[in-house]
Order: sequence, then structure tokens, then C-alpha cells
Amino acid sequence: DLDRAAIEQLLAAANKTHPADLRRKDLTDLDLSGLDFRNADLWGADLRRSNLSNSNLSGLNLDLTVMSKINLSGADLSNASIFGVHMGGANLSHANLTGSRFIANLDRANLSHANLSNADWGVDMKDQPMGLMRVSLNNANLSGANLTNANLNKALMRMANLSGANLKGAILYDADLSKANFSEADLTGADLSGAHLKDADFTNSALTDTKFTGVKDKA
Repeated sequence: DLDRAAIEQLLAAANKTHPADLRRKDLTDLDLSGLDFRNADLWGADLRRSNLSNSNLSGLNLDLTVMSKINLSGADLSNASIFGVHMGGANLSHANLTGSRFIANLDRANLSHANLSNADWGVDMKDQPMGLMRVSLNNANLSGANLTNANLNKALMRMANLSGANLKGAILYDADLSKANFSEADLTGADLSGAHLKDADFTNSALTDTKFTGVKDKA
């Protein structure tokens, strides 16, 4: 069993050539806030309910980790990869997710004021060996988030809260946005072609050059 002190020792002795080995380790319920994990291998680790707020996980491969109800508020996950992970109820408010690649379940997650600019969370149709794998953000809180030029094609975003979000140039084609809240959001130049928009709310949103070609249902 590892505690914070033991993990701090591993991180202090690690470098890019010899990263701290935390693969498949049980790190549940630990306070790991503010730590720098850039020289760590966390592949497959169990991080359920752990506090990694304000931690640095930039550029890491976090595929197959377990992250349900994790606290990543204010954390740096820029250019990180998270594939095949359950992050339901996670706290990613104010997190830096720029350039990240997520194919995960983020239902009910808090991403308010997070930075997802240039994030690639869309489906890669050329790489689907296990069938259609897509990001799920149903009931997620993305209010005030920055999604400039983010790719969320085919994402599941039913009842997502995107009020006040910046979606300039975002790619949301063929996404399920049923009952999503886009009030006061900026969708300038966004692509919602083929999206499902049943009961979506665009009250006072900016829709200059927004693409709605072939949308399904009614907003």
C-alpha cells in the first residue's frame, strides 16, 4: 500500500528515463493534490475518489485508469490521453485540458470553466476495433468552459450544461445534444451538422456562421 509520503519519494527520485512506477497501483482515496506526476507511469492505476486537484499530469498516458469521482479540479491534463476510462461524477472544474485526447465516460462530471481548447474528444472513424467508442458527457456541467476548436464529433451530451461556454469553431457534428443548455454560449463558426437537438436551448447564444446542416429533431 502506498501513501502520499511514499509517492512523493518515488516522484522525487524519478525522471523521464526511469519514471515512478505507479502502474496498476491502488491509489484510492488518497490526497495527492499539488503533486507533479509528469515523470510517473500511472497506466491502469486505481484513482477512485482520490484528490489530485492542482496536480500536474500534462502529457501522460492515463489509459485504462480508474477515475470515478476523482477530484482533478485545477489540474493540468494538457495533451494527456485518457481512453476507456470511467470518470462519472469527476471534478474537472478549472482544469487545463488543452490538446487532450479523451474517449471516456464523463457523465455528471463537473467541467465548469475548464479549458478544452483544441481538445480531441471526437470519434476517430479509422480506429474503431471494438465498435464505436465515443466520449460521454451526459448531464455534465460545462458552463463557462472554453471549447474553442475542440473536436466533440459524435459525443453523447444529452442534458449537458454549456451555458456561457465558448464554442467558437467547435466540432459537434452528429453529436447527441438533446436537451443541452447553450444559453449565452458563443457558437460562432461551430459545426453542429447532423446533431440531435431535441429540446436544446439556444437562448441568447451567438450563432454567427454556425452550421446546422442536416440537424435532427428541433431546438
